[in-house]
Amino acid sequence: MNSDVSIILHPDYRIGTVDRRIFGSFVEHLGRCVYTGIYEPGHATADAHGFRRDVADLTRELGVTVVRYPGGNFVSNYVWEDAVGPVEHRKPFLDLAWRTVEPNTIGTDEFLQYCEREGLEPMMAVNLGTRGVDAAAALVEYCNGQAGTRWADLRIANGREEPYGVTLWCLGNEMDGPWQIGHKDAHTYGRLAADAGKAMKLVDPTIELVACGSSSMYMDTFGEWERTVLSYTYDIVDHISMHAYYEELNGDRASFLGSATAMDRFVERVVASADAVGAQKRSDKRITLSFDEWNVWYLESRFGDATDLPIQRDAPRIIEDRYSGLDAVVVGDLMATLLNHADRIAVGCLAQLVNVIAPIMTEPGGDAWRQTTFHPFATTAHLARGEALQLKVDAPTFATERHGGVPAVTAAATVDPDTGALALFVTNRTDAEQTVTLRHPGARAHLEGGRAVLADHDGARETQKAAEAYGMVDALPITHGDGTITLTLAPESWTAFHGSLER
Repeated sequence: MNSDVSIILHPDYRIGTVDRRIFGSFVEHLGRCVYTGIYEPGHATADAHGFRRDVADLTRELGVTVVRYPGGNFVSNYVWEDAVGPVEHRKPFLDLAWRTVEPNTIGTDEFLQYCEREGLEPMMAVNLGTRGVDAAAALVEYCNGQAGTRWADLRIANGREEPYGVTLWCLGNEMDGPWQIGHKDAHTYGRLAADAGKAMKLVDPTIELVACGSSSMYMDTFGEWERTVLSYTYDIVDHISMHAYYEELNGDRASFLGSATAMDRFVERVVASADAVGAQKRSDKRITLSFDEWNVWYLESRFGDATDLPIQRDAPRIIEDRYSGLDAVVVGDLMATLLNHADRIAVGCLAQLVNVIAPIMTEPGGDAWRQTTFHPFATTAHLARGEALQLKVDAPTFATERHGGVPAVTAAATVDPDTGALALFVTNRTDAEQTVTLRHPGARAHLEGGRAVLADHDGARETQKAAEAYGMVDALPITHGDGTITLTLAPESWTAFHGSLER
């Protein structure tokens, strides 16, 4: 047992307000995310619109606030006009990103009305791969315009009188990636994004725009891409996107457990790039981050290359990763990193919601169930409220091949200023039990209890039954002292504690 870890917290030392939009997710027309995922007419739980009630209930339990749509790589050759109006008149098309025939049964209206019914905020993406300014501005007008203009009147003719009032808009997807249909260099994309964003805000000045940042911190163009794109778009956009996926490679468990260190560095570097452009422009504006794709995804070790996929129909099973307890611990640690950057991260989207590298799985005509990664996301979304606290964590480090030295224990905390409710999230990345001394000088802290996810349940990924059996367990004992609380952390675990904090 190790007792060299200490955490100091105080209610006056705060990072920033936790934006509820960081608990977002992502629905792309990829694999079974839409068809037999959120939508399956004829299913025993389907509502009057054909959407699965069992999936909607799990989505609510998960705590999702925002849903990004319709992609993803899918959006870069998507013609949104072909998926509105009477369904019987819509024509299928070949999605080049995932080599799947898309039936266009679900489109803009169906998705936005689904979000309304379920209390979700939509985050719409426009196609800047094969299309441009006109189509992007037209989609904003269709969604948000008042009667009396071409695209708003088309929406009304299609049965929707009131505007949808969509606030969040992505200016394309991963345009730095050579895999993207319509891939562009930073200068070409930056000029297009600026022109499209300007037109979109002329249609609706209230919208928020997200410029494409790097698809990964390991892209050859990383850093320079952000600088160049923001040199064109800084005065137009509100956020810049970040995408990152993490996996265990070649049995390197230590590096995988240290994945949140890489996420932390990614955030800091993008912030530095954005602020450098702001300084050069002598601007008082501060660009915030939209971390609108992140997750554990066994991209290199299990998936391969999308160009190798055969052309398929009928919602094929693509990228249906099954998750272990270890994956759940890493997801919990990644969520804590988002909280620790609450001053700059405005949006976060776990990719994706259902079936495709997702916390929720379904069977056509059958059950919906929780994967292991469901539990840390849902718990954090439920407990994290108010202000993220600036913790001082003193912990030993250990060496990893991919990230260098990483802390053995990490933590994040929030406090609700109205109720004093405290949430503390702690990850033990080591294979030994850890004892943590939590100090709260000048304040009264009390932890009522905690729940943990453990990494030693690899069998959870094997079957639906095994996944359903995996869940959270009670945290190890908590001891309160004079100005201190002693926590015991299980090996390779993520633990969420709840309690109160007062001055």
